[in-house]
Amino acid sequence: MNINENFRYLNAGMPEDIVRRKLSGDADGAVRLIDQWLSKENLVPEMRYSLTAEREMILRQMDDFPYTKEQALSRIRSCIPDFTEEEFDSRVDAGQIRWCYQNGEMRYFARFLESMCKAVPEITRRAQMALPGNESAVKGSRGDDRISCCIQKMKENGSMSVRTRIRASLRLNDDQFYPGVNIRAHLPIPAECEQQSEIVIEQMDPPTGVISPGDAKARTVCWEECMEENHEFTVVYSYVHTARYHEPGKTQECEIPTEEFTKEEQPHIVFTPYLKSLTEEVLQGETDPLEKAHRIYDFITLNMKYTYMPEYFCLENIAENCARSYTGDCGVFALLFITMCRCAGIPACWQSGLAAEPDFCGAHDWARFFVESRGWLYADPSYGVSAVRLGDEERRRFYFGNLDPYRMVANNAFQAPFTIEKQYWRADPYDNQVGEMETGERGLKYSEYQTTKEVLLCEEL
Repeated sequence: MNINENFRYLNAGMPEDIVRRKLSGDADGAVRLIDQWLSKENLVPEMRYSLTAEREMILRQMDDFPYTKEQALSRIRSCIPDFTEEEFDSRVDAGQIRWCYQNGEMRYFARFLESMCKAVPEITRRAQMALPGNESAVKGSRGDDRISCCIQKMKENGSMSVRTRIRASLRLNDDQFYPGVNIRAHLPIPAECEQQSEIVIEQMDPPTGVISPGDAKARTVCWEECMEENHEFTVVYSYVHTARYHEPGKTQECEIPTEEFTKEEQPHIVFTPYLKSLTEEVLQGETDPLEKAHRIYDFITLNMKYTYMPEYFCLENIAENCARSYTGDCGVFALLFITMCRCAGIPACWQSGLAAEPDFCGAHDWARFFVESRGWLYADPSYGVSAVRLGDEERRRFYFGNLDPYRMVANNAFQAPFTIEKQYWRADPYDNQVGEMETGERGLKYSEYQTTKEVLLCEEL
């Protein structure tokens, strides 16, 4: 079994004494106890797999929470000098500043300030912090205007196509390099799917990369090399992305998907008692599949707040925790939408890759769902949440059933393996949007290599 498959058993849980040590931030003690349990020959396999994944999660979790309270206050006061300790505490209590314990002391999320600016317009104004990307577009910005024009064109013409060319790269950090290091590098590339056509891999450097089949669930180009000099691994690709407008009430003949799109997928797409009850409450007895999905989308977009998240590697019960905290990012919202749809008997699945516009390129996730009379439709709860923040109800409604054409789809399933699998831990065991690297001894964390994404061409056809 590939080591990353251990994550599928996370819901087996851990012994209570290990849980208490983890929650108190006693990483050394938790790992010591896990090692004792893993040394037992008669340990149930599911528990062994769960503990193996938890051990690595515990070791990595603290990287996302570097700040003491004094350091966090100092950082926010560098932007907002009059930010008081009392206000800081109130923002923590309101769930706007993420934290965890390290050795009994509260430590704060590395991107807490950026996250607050995403969720709280008042903080954005006071900090005068500009956040790049479509999700933080303000009224009148280029991103805001572009998407508004796109929506109108799709409604008028029925579809919109965009040809995009992207250059992406990976490079090992110099402090991780030594002559003779064996490297395996993966970069995501466009996958075959309903929206994408004319996919061309225009350039690879080195030219020895192995390209996954077009229908790979997580499509990549992979290099394996014994490196004598440190260098970039790069790929340039182009594709046409066509977004079709799905008119309300329009029906079509379509083949019903298999049951794989309605079942649980451990560890995050799970029909917990709370999520089943929540879904029933949101649906209020509704029986029409399209309206069921619409109510789930409305629940998420009208109630949730966007926040930056720690690395997915260290997250547990993603969909359920989102439904409890009412916060998340694009992938978290997509997982909650998918899980609730499946709870309601609606086929749903994951799609991800990049949001790629002329002046912006960033990782992004969204969802697909199936209605028998309509076929496969799309939902982007994250852009819906963003539309609420912008006060744009037309846009919020658009992203139920539709997507814009400024996308690159690399992944058509959640937690899909690579064609050439990583031997060691992935940086993200569930998705691949920016690339992965490993040496002959271990998988590398995101902090140990550099990634770039650049849009070279983005033209409407």
